[in-house]
Order: sequence, then C-alpha cells, then structure tokens
Amino acid sequence: QVQLVESGGGLVQAGASLRLSCVVSGRNTRNNAMAWFRQAPGKEREFVATINRSNYKYYADFVKGRFTISRDNAKNTVFLEMNSLKPEDTAVYYCAVGSPITSSLRQASAYGAWGQGTQVTVSS
Repeated sequence: QVQLVESGGGLVQAGASLRLSCVVSGRNTRNNAMAWFRQAPGKEREFVATINRSNYKYYADFVKGRFTISRDNAKNTVFLEMNSLKPEDTAVYYCAVGSPITSSLRQASAYGAWGQGTQVTVSS
C-alpha cells in the first residue's frame, strides 16, 4: 500500500521560509512524477509544482522564483522549498505521485497517490 506523509508546515510571518517534505513508502517513485498541490479554504485544489522522473521541474506562475521543488530518489522523498512566503500562500499543501503525460503534469487527476496534507499559514 502506497503512503505519502507530508511534514514541515507551520505558522510563519510574511517573508519567511518553509521547507516541506513528503516521504513515500510502499512504492519506488524513481520513474514517477512527484508534485505539490495546495488548497485554500473555499477554493479548489491548485497545482504548485512538479518534478518528473528526468528531474525536469514545472511551476505554477504564482510561485516562480520563490518556490523550488526537488527530490531524493534514494529516500523516495520530494521537497518544496518555499521562500518569500505571502499570506495568499496560506493553504493545505498536498504531495502527489503519478505518471502523467507532459500535457497533464499540472492536473490533479493525473496523480494517483496523495498525502494527507500539511497546513501552511502565513500571517501578514
């Protein structure tokens, strides 16, 4: 059974940094894309970033230059380094694993395994 466990969320002030981690067990993710999505209260889940099996990275426009996604295949782990956080970054952040085609990398439906989420709250 595949399990994804996120950690690293918390309450920070605007301008601060956080590093999220997601450890995957029960599956070797070397040949999968690993992604981060987020969902704010009253809003739909939205794409944040993904890294494919060739280490190509894709980002949502609203996080470019501030967030960095990376992975450690030896540890089946994906990271999201978040800098210059803004109050609008407040959301539950979810990691996901899947094998989407390139045109679907930003779609939540393309990922088959999800974590339970970690809360990120940015105060102004």
